Parts: sequence; structure tokens; C-alpha cells
Amino acid sequence: MIDLYTSPTPNGWKASVALEELGLPYEVHPIDLGKQQQKEEWYRKLNPNGRIPTIVDRDAGNFPVFESGAILIYLAEKTGKLMPSDAKGRSKVIQWLMFQMGGIGPMMGQANVFFRYFPEKIQPAIDRYQNECRRLFEVLDRRLGESEWLADDYSIADIANWCWVRTYKWSGVLRDGLDNLGRWLDAMKERPACQKGVEVPIKIPDLTEDSKGSSQFAKEAQKILQR
Repeated sequence: MIDLYTSPTPNGWKASVALEELGLPYEVHPIDLGKQQQKEEWYRKLNPNGRIPTIVDRDAGNFPVFESGAILIYLAEKTGKLMPSDAKGRSKVIQWLMFQMGGIGPMMGQANVFFRYFPEKIQPAIDRYQNECRRLFEVLDRRLGESEWLADDYSIADIANWCWVRTYKWSGVLRDGLDNLGRWLDAMKERPACQKGVEVPIKIPDLTEDSKGSSQFAKEAQKILQR
């Protein structure tokens, strides 16, 4: 049994989608970011960085794993699924996983901050991060023109990148002309595990539209950023 400490964010979804894909039994423990539960001492004992997600593997002596990319690798290696065991195949998956961890995630995160959350609209900063996101999307599009999935076979690399890229409208990033990326997004969206995983721990409003729900989500995010 896996204990999953998470919130409805792209990084959180990476863990829940992987757990669904792997068919591992898990218990969800929602973390309220607005109440700063991720900063509480009991949680920092599991995750020194005070972020989500974190898993605890009960079957491995209550072994905690933090950092979403590390969680994906741990779960893949634990089950022998979603990542090849040979050195080259494993490396290819990890390369595209690190592409998300070092590029897609941070750049889209900053685009969200300046485009959605900061009350002051600093246009050069908005342009900087949205343009870099677009460049990274073009890298994905080229790769997906060569292969159905990022690392040849479906893997944790696809999960990690999809959980962020699917929110591109919220970041204000255009994907016009990126047909390979669009094909991949549609294929991911159709997977039952992806559909279920992004509703953990709760289903949130569609953040692709300027709805009442998304406006409230942005307000709550502003509060979190200010703490």
C-alpha cells in the first residue's frame, strides 16, 4: 500500500496518474496548501522541502519518497513497468523526465505566476516565460513527430510532461501548428488512468477557461505565493 500526500496540481497529478497506470493500491491524504499543511513539522519529516507530492511505501518499511520525478522513478522501478530495465532505454525515459523537471515544469510554473497570479502584469516577464514554454513545446512536437511516445514506448516521461502540458491555456501558451503535440495530448487524455489521476485528491475547475471557478483558483494561488 502506498500513502499519497498530494494536492490538485500538475506535480501532484504526476504521482496519482502513475499510481493509476501501475494499478498500485494507494490511500490519498489531501494536503491543503492554503492552510500551509505542507510546512507543518510532521510533513517535513516526510518531505524536507515542504512541497507536494510525497509518497510513503508501507510495504518497504514506511519508506518516504519526495520530489515528483523521484517518485515516478521509484514507482516504475518498484513495479518493473513504465520504464525499460536496459541502460539505454532507461536513460531515454529519464532524459525526457528531466526535460519536464528542469524545463516544462519550471517555465510553465513561472508563466502561471506572472500571467495569472501576480496582481501586477509585468509584460516582459510574461513574454519571457510564455515564449520559453512555446519553445519547449516545439521540442516536444518534433520528438512526437518521430515517435508515438516520448521515449519510444509509453512511460513515466509521458505522464510527467502531460500533467503540465495539458494546462497550457492556463499558462497562456499557444500550441497552434503543433499537430504532433496535439495528437499526443489527445491520446493521453483518452487513457482511463490519466482521467482518474487528474481528479486526485479532488476534481478542480477547468483551468483552461476564465470561469468563476478558475478566478477563485487564481486568488487562492496568490495567497499561497505571498506566504
